Amino acid sequence: MTPLVPGDRVALVSPAGPAAAPRLTAGAGVLRSWGLEVTAPRVRPWSLPYLAGPDEARAAEFTAAWRSDVAAVFCVRGGYGCLRMTDLVPWKDLPPRVFVGSSDVTVLHAELNAVGMATVFGPMPGTADFVDDPLAQQRLRALLFDGTRSWTSGVPVVPGVARGVLTGGNCSLLAAAVGGPRWARPVEGSLALLEDVGEEPYRLDRLLTQLLRAGWFEPVSGIVLGSWTGCGDVAAVLHDRLAGLGVPILGEFGFGHCAGSWSLPLGVAAELDASAGTVTLL
Repeated sequence: MTPLVPGDRVALVSPAGPAAAPRLTAGAGVLRSWGLEVTAPRVRPWSLPYLAGPDEARAAEFTAAWRSDVAAVFCVRGGYGCLRMTDLVPWKDLPPRVFVGSSDVTVLHAELNAVGMATVFGPMPGTADFVDDPLAQQRLRALLFDGTRSWTSGVPVVPGVARGVLTGGNCSLLAAAVGGPRWARPVEGSLALLEDVGEEPYRLDRLLTQLLRAGWFEPVSGIVLGSWTGCGDVAAVLHDRLAGLGVPILGEFGFGHCAGSWSLPLGVAAELDASAGTVTLL
């Protein structure tokens, strides 16, 4: 993934829900303060207010952004909708770009990683997790401009060391994607990143059970657990469903829907040392 530099042009896209205009304006202002030239998404009021326009329009905007003369594509927010437009994008024909998004955007990361592109799971400029969180902004900027290569955080759940390609993201979206036209298990030896928001413990149990039954965890060599904001006490569920896999697990790593969220690359090789609480790119 090529680092960004001041003067780069970047495109903002809305593949899922619409961002509130004041928040998006503020988020774009932060990106401009980094020296980036920002192209904002179009506003398309539609009959389904939780979507930023019809599926075809969102997919066309997304594809056009990739094909334009930009260094990076930022999703403005998640919410819901990426699954509805993912089959309308010509994934294999997209040129290399830096890509940033999280939450519902998890399914788009999977598509891009599958065609060999590295991506960034990080806070989005149309959300409070970016606009109102200077530390999260700083951590995203450090990854995009300076090429951060190592993170230390979290607590060991199952000690050990593993190496593999970073994959995953939001747990509920990973489960929702099971059985889709291009759905596939992670590559052999992957390091799985998992986080979620607003899922009760029994619902998280169901999501993890679905992934387990689908064989999603079979190639996984290690697991990094992020935030579980609004999910209640999920420690017992996570241990019950995941500890038996016999792979190193690092918990409370601080990415996802949380204050000061780390931005992490996907689709690149890394080493997880759960005992030391580190993730290091190789």
